[in-house]
Amino acid sequence: MNSTDTLARQRICSLLDEKSFMEIGALVTARSTDFNLGAMEAPSDGVITGYGLIEGSLVFVYSQDASVLNGTIGEMHGKKITAIYDMAMKMRAPVIGLLDCAGIRLQESVDALHALGGIYAKQVEASGIVPQICGIFGTCGGGLSVVPALSDFTYLESDSSVFVNSPNAIPGNTKAKCDTSGAEYQSSHSGFVDGTGSSQEILSQIRELVCMLPENRESGGTPENCGDDLNRACIGLEASRGDTGLMLRQISDESLFIETKKDFAREMVTGFLKLNGMTIGAVANCTERFDEEGNKAEQYEAALTVRGLKKAAEFVKFCDDFRIPVLSLTNTEGYAAASCSEKGLAKAMAGLVRAFSQATVSKVNVLIGNAYGSAYVLMNSKAIGADLVYAWDTGKIGMMDAKLAAKIMYEKESAAVIEEKAKEYEALQSSVLSAARRGYVDLVIAPEDTRKYAVAAFEMLYTKRMEGDIRKR
Repeated sequence: MNSTDTLARQRICSLLDEKSFMEIGALVTARSTDFNLGAMEAPSDGVITGYGLIEGSLVFVYSQDASVLNGTIGEMHGKKITAIYDMAMKMRAPVIGLLDCAGIRLQESVDALHALGGIYAKQVEASGIVPQICGIFGTCGGGLSVVPALSDFTYLESDSSVFVNSPNAIPGNTKAKCDTSGAEYQSSHSGFVDGTGSSQEILSQIRELVCMLPENRESGGTPENCGDDLNRACIGLEASRGDTGLMLRQISDESLFIETKKDFAREMVTGFLKLNGMTIGAVANCTERFDEEGNKAEQYEAALTVRGLKKAAEFVKFCDDFRIPVLSLTNTEGYAAASCSEKGLAKAMAGLVRAFSQATVSKVNVLIGNAYGSAYVLMNSKAIGADLVYAWDTGKIGMMDAKLAAKIMYEKESAAVIEEKAKEYEALQSSVLSAARRGYVDLVIAPEDTRKYAVAAFEMLYTKRMEGDIRKR
């Protein structure tokens, strides 16, 4: 097969702007001659590397070529990828890896393992400097599975396989019983998959994401032109309180919202929207999902989970690294109660507290429903560093539901007394007005004005600078 006809090259051409790809290292080939490797044809040593444009913006890309030695990683293969990383960091441009690899090249053994380690090291070095995106086509197994896990965003072709141990190697399992390597399983359970689909679908998703992200840490938070009405009222927004992905789309410029890790911890929504032309990261509690016909398809508790907390914390850290402001939508009543999650819940809670507290970017919180107990505190409250907090006039904020609080405080009293005390407790301790009087809420707003106030908040916070901005974690 001629190298110009390979899927690896076709993927690059589909990803980048037409005729913008410039190849680097096209003549590199394997150096090793052990086990007759020198007699095998290995153009580009199984990986095509170079740079090009996506909507006019510079990106660096590598695409593994399964038609050459099954796309296996050898010494020179790894060096080509690390060289692309070096150039991307110099030029402060994103790196996109298109993976299709049968693993480590056995003929090169230790040299190949060292090359894989070199890729890991470059990914860690580039973390927080330039965005890293992976698309997986075909196989991504063993040690190579660390590469997408180290990336900021990962997309899987529907027929691809991602695994550390193959399904049949797991005691008590077979691929037919539970395909732990499949795109459906990985997107729901691994926590590093952002989307799945056909080859063309995920390449389109990558292009869309690149257009939303800053090119590097220094360019984060830079606004573009906005053609949408900044004061646009979002009539009926309250109806989307449960499905916050839908709500974020409604308040965004031109209804643009890109959800990340969308099949993982679906009770927590993370993603990017535009407000006044500026990319904003969003973290939102979710209690229901609607399908394309507007019918309720899924429902969840208004509770924080271990997976949801970890998903949110990782996303906030990314936004902070790349100076992307964060908007949170809070509607939570506590934590998921289950023995399987209890062992990891406190640690996950601490992770989200740390992420919000350490983030030096602009942070705005909107209380869109109930905000009870320490779960409310975790979701970007004033106490852990929110710059501005708004609350819908229909919301509630406090320790717990007023009736439950009254039952605890007056457990020996009659139902009538408990009802009376519940009303009193709600007025004194659970209303958004009570929280506003104490300074924990900056303004009580109508739901339809959410976009207007969010736009104004981030516009005011645009010049926010803190000493910790120079810290790179």
